[in-house]
Amino acid sequence: MVGMQSVQAVDRQIAVAPMMDWTDRHCRYFLRGFSARALLYTEMITAAAILRGDRARLLDFDPEEHPVALQLGGSDPRQLASAARIGEDWGYDEINLNCGCPSDRVHDGSFGACLMLRPGVVADSVAAMRASVRIPVTVKARIGVVVGKGAAARAAAACFDDSDARALDDFVARIAAAGAVALIIHARKAVLGGLSPKDNREVPPLRPEVALDLKRRFPRLPLVLNGGLRTAAQAHAVLEGLDGVMLGREAYHRPYVLAQLDRLIYAPLSGAPPSSELSLPDRRAVSERMMGYAARQLRGGTRLSVIVRHMLGLYAGEPGAREFRRILSEGARQPAADAALLRQAVESADRAARAAGAGAWASPTAAAP
Repeated sequence: MVGMQSVQAVDRQIAVAPMMDWTDRHCRYFLRGFSARALLYTEMITAAAILRGDRARLLDFDPEEHPVALQLGGSDPRQLASAARIGEDWGYDEINLNCGCPSDRVHDGSFGACLMLRPGVVADSVAAMRASVRIPVTVKARIGVVVGKGAAARAAAACFDDSDARALDDFVARIAAAGAVALIIHARKAVLGGLSPKDNREVPPLRPEVALDLKRRFPRLPLVLNGGLRTAAQAHAVLEGLDGVMLGREAYHRPYVLAQLDRLIYAPLSGAPPSSELSLPDRRAVSERMMGYAARQLRGGTRLSVIVRHMLGLYAGEPGAREFRRILSEGARQPAADAALLRQAVESADRAARAAGAGAWASPTAAAP
């Protein structure tokens, strides 16, 4: 168990979204190498699983992952309060309630995005968790929910009218009054029963203007935008009107976007010019850090494959990327695979980069962040 951390304000300008089957502890440790300040989120873990399951397997994390938030799924205020208290004792920096996941499995369990249709339950849950912990309690939600299939459901997902605005305002007002200290909003509607989770990330149109309007109506509630952010420059521009940005698959597949965004936000505070490449970690440093981590994890019985599967984007867009991915993907499946495989992969990528006339160990050029 990780020791409790002192209660302090959480910087929400950069966050990495909770992503099922992706943002496990190995992924979070890897992504921490690109930004010391980004707030990292666990995968959604149900309150019931924490109360009844293997807590060490579900909750353990490395101290280097801080700041790290625990995202909970559930709709029973008492269970959520108990799970939140356990999360605080485990050392998490924030508790987040999932009100945005649109999968049928989550919907059938009466939590996730369908909770937006039950704002009173969400408010009661937030209040119960706030009464149980000293760390921040936040909510992640969509801008609205549609239940149904076919053309009618898609049409409803494509519009955002006055009734949608009133429903969203009511939801936000209730969770704020209950004690939520921030709202992370995926600026799309969720379609329950009619779209797959993948389609729910792509079919309902993004409406970042809804988040900006919401911020004007709730100026004292920190609001973090999630959805559709592709570049560091695009994400940085959002901070002119909102309090933070949350990156998901873009950060996973192109982790240097985190370093680039960290540079844009924080380099001026340190006196370094935002364009300075010296403020970006080079790939050698990232890889060597992960070699040490992998060696420690392997001694504890972890398979190399579950660690390196999160690292395939390290060379995204660079010479040697394909060879890097191939060596890790194929080699990590071998029974005797160890951390030395990482060195083999990066040396191969280095050779490919030299052949292409680039230095693979140098920081990425990122001419257009």
